[in-house]
Amino acid sequence: MTMTAENFKIEFADRLKELPPYLFVEIDKAKREAMAQGRDVINLGVGDPDSATPPHIVTAMIEAVKDGNNHHYAFDAGLPQLRQEIGKWFENRFSVKLDSDKEIYPLIGSKEGLAHLPFGIINPKDKVLLTDPAYPAYRPSLQFAGAKIVSVPIKASNDFIPDLAKLAEYKDIKAIVINYPNNPTAATATREFYEGLIKLAHEKGIIIISDMAYSEVYYDGEKPLSILEIEGAKDVAIEFHSFSKTYFMTGWRMGWACGNPTLIAALAKVKTNFDSGIFQAVQVAGIAALKSNDDVVEEMRTLYQERRDLFINGLRSIGWKITPPKATYYVWAKIPKGFNDSMETSKAFLEKADIVATPGVGFGEAGEGYVRMTLTVSKDRLNEAVARLKKFL
Repeated sequence: MTMTAENFKIEFADRLKELPPYLFVEIDKAKREAMAQGRDVINLGVGDPDSATPPHIVTAMIEAVKDGNNHHYAFDAGLPQLRQEIGKWFENRFSVKLDSDKEIYPLIGSKEGLAHLPFGIINPKDKVLLTDPAYPAYRPSLQFAGAKIVSVPIKASNDFIPDLAKLAEYKDIKAIVINYPNNPTAATATREFYEGLIKLAHEKGIIIISDMAYSEVYYDGEKPLSILEIEGAKDVAIEFHSFSKTYFMTGWRMGWACGNPTLIAALAKVKTNFDSGIFQAVQVAGIAALKSNDDVVEEMRTLYQERRDLFINGLRSIGWKITPPKATYYVWAKIPKGFNDSMETSKAFLEKADIVATPGVGFGEAGEGYVRMTLTVSKDRLNEAVARLKKFL
């Protein structure tokens, strides 16, 4: 049959057809529709900080943009000084030394690195353990690489940490993806969990992919652990970090991977075939961020802790029983009484209170029964959200 314009049809690839709509895009669409109607929407959906990037970082970027030497293709592995500063920051924070040439690799945001890594280490039909609920971006990259994803439910009864005994029962596992401090549950990992997981990884040859984008967003002085602090971790683990949450740099798109040299090399080989590195002026700004006075990050934590305490106390005052997050800027809460599921709850919040909240089921089946709300709006807006919920609920 001769192909004509009438019978020629362009379709998405099967791998795209298998993916559900990206959760946060759909939420943003619903929010924009409500705002277009002139409604005063309080956005507690997407975790995008409302604070501006610190001035000294912006200034460093402006000066770097003026320098023509930064206008060319960037080095794939990033500026040596950037990798060295990452190493200094990491050692200061976690007391772990990293080889800046073999164990650190800058990224165009940690999300990008997490998306590219599976192509370097996962073969079609390899089994990969993925906690449920989980940040939605993990699943597509694993699916694109051909992985067979095995969901590992994490429950409140175990502080949203995988049960090591149950993990040991899985067979022929290539890798596991973990994320602590956790999005969406705000849980943190214990040393005992990391030690047990590393032991299991050594015994069964499992690669550990650890996302630690929220490493510096913690409360009450309880610093989250890096898995690389645990003996033997570098044999089996790669960890991802981000400038986004620590320095209010979500739009700048910069992060890094660190850990096992072979895993770093695999990621680097994929990236050299997909991109040409981070705009060098952004790297210069990243160096300025890493050199920031400790007060910069402490002010960020103080800001979120004040919001956390205000919001949690407000929600409790209207009868909503909620466990305060230990880290991240997320509040993970069971849906209020009278609602059947998380989608119904989130829809009602928007329609009746003009509040955007993320349905827990969007993070996985085990997230059903919860909603996630962010602390990335002012205290006045959080107070207003509580007042609206009081009337509504």
